[in-house]
Amino acid sequence: MIYFLTAFLVSVIAAATPLLLAATGELVTEKSGVLNLGVEGMMLVGAVAGFAVAQSTGSTIIALGAACLAGAAMALVFGFLTLTMLANQVATGLALTIFGRGFSALAGAGFVGTAAPTLPKLNIPALSGIPFVGPVFFSHDALIYASFVLLAATAYFLYRTHAGLILRAVGDSHDAAHAIGYPVIRIRYMATLFGGALAGLAGAYMSLSYSPLWAEDMTAGRGWIALALVVFAAWRPLWLLVGAYLFGGIMYLSLYVQGLGVPIPSPLVSALPYVGTVVVLVLISRDIRRIRLNQPASLSKPFHATA
Repeated sequence: MIYFLTAFLVSVIAAATPLLLAATGELVTEKSGVLNLGVEGMMLVGAVAGFAVAQSTGSTIIALGAACLAGAAMALVFGFLTLTMLANQVATGLALTIFGRGFSALAGAGFVGTAAPTLPKLNIPALSGIPFVGPVFFSHDALIYASFVLLAATAYFLYRTHAGLILRAVGDSHDAAHAIGYPVIRIRYMATLFGGALAGLAGAYMSLSYSPLWAEDMTAGRGWIALALVVFAAWRPLWLLVGAYLFGGIMYLSLYVQGLGVPIPSPLVSALPYVGTVVVLVLISRDIRRIRLNQPASLSKPFHATA
C-alpha cells in the first residue's frame, strides 16, 4: 500500500508540474488584461527547442534557456499582432496554437525515436532515502521545485509589490492606468513574454523529464488544461496550485485504477482529464459573481492609446 501511494504521488507531482508552470505564466498574462489562447502552441515549440538543444549540446541548462526563449518568441509574435496591430486576441491565440503544433511537428521530425539528456534528479543525502518521505519530497528534478518557487514569487509580485499593483491596474482598467501615465502596451508586452517563457519551460519539462523521447504533439492538450486552471483558480495563485495537482491526480488516478484490474476502457482513461476539465469549468461558470469579482475587467479588450 505504501509503495502504491508513493508511486502515485510521485506520478501526480510529475503530471502537475507542466500544468503549474504554464498556468503561472498565463495567470500573469491575463492579470495584465491579455488573453493568450496559444499556450499549447508555445509549450510545443518550447518542448522541441529544449529537446533539440539538449541533444546537440548535452546541456539541460542551456536547453531550458532555449525553451524559454522559444516560448517568449512565440509570445512576442502574439503580442505584436494583438497589442500593436490590434488583432483579435482569441483568433490570434488559436492561430498560434495551430502554428505551434505544425512547426513543432516539422522541427521535431528528425528527432522521433531519439533520446536527449534528461533533467537530473536532486537526491538529497540522508533525506532522499527515507521511505515514502524521500521519494515524494526529496527526489525530484530542479524544475519541480522551481515551479513552487516561481508560483510563490509570482504571488508575491502580484500582491506585495508596487509593480504588481500596476500590472493588476492595467488588467482591471487600462484606460485609467493610461490616464495616470503607465505604459499599458509595454506592461502587457512584458507580461505576455513572461507567460510565453513559462509555457516554453513547461514544454521543455515534457520533453526532458516527463517523457524524455520526442513525440509529435507530446503536450496532448495540457496547454488547454493550463488555461482552464486559471479560470478554475479564479485568477488566484494558491488555487492555481490546488488545481494543477487536482488535474494531475485525475490524469493518473484512472491509470492506477486500471492497473489494479478495474475494467476501464482505454479511450475513457485518455479522455478522463479533459472530461474533468469540462465538468469543472461548467460548474465554475455557474458562479457568475465569483468570476466577475476576480476576473480582470479589461481581459481580452484591445487598448487604443489616446493622446
